[in-house]
This record gives sequence, structure tokens and C-alpha cells, in this order.
Amino acid sequence: MAVVVNWNGGETNELCLASLRAGGLAEEDLVFVDNGSSDGSLERVQALFPAARILANGANLGFGEGANRGAARALDEGAEYVFFVNNDVTVPAGTLDRLVAILAADDSLGIVAPRVLYPGDPARVWCAGGMLTWRQNLSTLLGHGEPDGPEWRVNRPVDYVAGCAMLVRRAVLERIGDLDARYFAYMEDVEFCLRARRAGFGVLSAGEVECRHAPSSSTGGGYNPRRKYMQGVNSIHFLRAYGGAREWARFLLFDVATLPALFALGLLRGHAKAVLAKGLGILHGLRGKRVTAERLESGASRLW
Repeated sequence: MAVVVNWNGGETNELCLASLRAGGLAEEDLVFVDNGSSDGSLERVQALFPAARILANGANLGFGEGANRGAARALDEGAEYVFFVNNDVTVPAGTLDRLVAILAADDSLGIVAPRVLYPGDPARVWCAGGMLTWRQNLSTLLGHGEPDGPEWRVNRPVDYVAGCAMLVRRAVLERIGDLDARYFAYMEDVEFCLRARRAGFGVLSAGEVECRHAPSSSTGGGYNPRRKYMQGVNSIHFLRAYGGAREWARFLLFDVATLPALFALGLLRGHAKAVLAKGLGILHGLRGKRVTAERLESGASRLW
């Protein structure tokens, strides 16, 4: 079953769900979780996909909690695999079937994901899995921004896969539990995959298949203050949970110490607010604050 979380996603929901249905997934195997949308997108999905299983939360609970509620519904319905899909993702026919086949053929694997391409530029890779570096944002997306080609069309073990299109074996969720909803959005996929690997499950980037993803569309896309703020807050909480002295030192050297230079560059490129938001997020994380819907509202900070 596929779990799609929405917050004011507009017509992107329809494109995502239609691609899953066209790819062979029965409409009743679509679990659509709405986080209190006010743009009419929930009502549109209800009208266009009447057999889909709808969960309306009534408030923006964040991607993590929305995904967890959807996964719980899927498991209750007996799903052996849960496909977490961002609502700005489209999945070509055959991709999901191939991901299921890969997991079914190897009991050591727990999580698998396709390589991810940009929708407006499918000749360019957004990611083919990711690795923990403990430097900027603590991790790096493999192939990010690179031309698509044979190097990225192979299957490879990775530290994590992007949660925008992530197929998870039922046994993983039963053994390690849900996504950590305290991250609200960003880093919850990295943390989930780390727990899965520590529990003995392999994590695989299946570069042989693809999907297309409009990154960060729910927070405005690209290098924007809300997104950088969340990355700052969640990096600190991830470090507190999993980092030692060496990991903290790498983060402080390669991320925190570079913020002044990035701010100067941001003044030239129009990204200064985003850099300040990253710094604010790091400060809030150090103070023990968490990302919430209220902190992300327009006007909640002078930076957004």
C-alpha cells in the first residue's frame, strides 16, 4: 500500500495518485493522509479517487506523524510493504512492482527506493540514495545535480534513502517502530534508515528504476528560510541522539563555522534570510526547541 501525505498540495496530489494508480496499484491501496489542508485539495482527492482510504487529521501534524498514521492504517489492512510517497512525486509504471520484487528477493533488505530525478529536467539526478557525512546538514545526497547516466542507474547499499519515495518492509516497522515524528519534516528519513540498519536491515538505492520529485515544494522549494530552519533544528537533535565528539566537531567545523561566509554569499544571491534561518534553527535546536506547525506559520519569524 502507498501512503501519501498532503498539506495544501493542490493538483500535485492528483498527479501523484494518478501515477500510482496507472502503475498498477489498486485505488483502495492508496492511503491519503491530509494534514489540515485549506486549499480544497482534500476534497479534490475525495472526488477523483473515491476508493482511496482517506485520513483527515484536521491540523498540520508534520510529515512524520502524517506518514505514521498512514502506515498504521496500511499495516492494519495487512500490507506487507508500505510505500511512503511525497505528494509531489510521480512514479512511472513498473517502478513500484520492481521495488517490491527487489525486497521480496532478499530477506536481508528492509528499505529500498528508486533514483530520483527532477520533473522539469529528468536528465538530471536529484538523488540516488544518501550517505551520512556529519558535515553540512550531516548528510549528502548521492548524484545530486549530476547528469543522469549509468553511474546512477545501478543498485547500491546506502546509509539512507530519501523519504520522498521509500518502500519499507512490514517487518522493519514492526521491529523499529515509526518515523520519529518529532522531526516534523526533514531528517526523519535519515534517522529511520539509521535505526533500520542498526537493527540489521539493509538499505538499498535501486538506481535501475526511477521516480520524479519536485523537492521541497511544500515549504516553498529550493533554498528557502523555512526549509533551512528545519534542517538546522533537526541536525542538532540528530547529533544529540547519534553523534559523538568527532561528529559534533565535524558539524561545527563544516556547517556552523561556514555560516558567516555563506551569509556574505547569500547577500549577493538573495539567500541571506535562508542562511540566518539555518543559524536560528541551530540555536533553537541547542535550546531544545522542536519544529512545529506554529513556528512555520507566515509571520512567526521575521525571516518568513
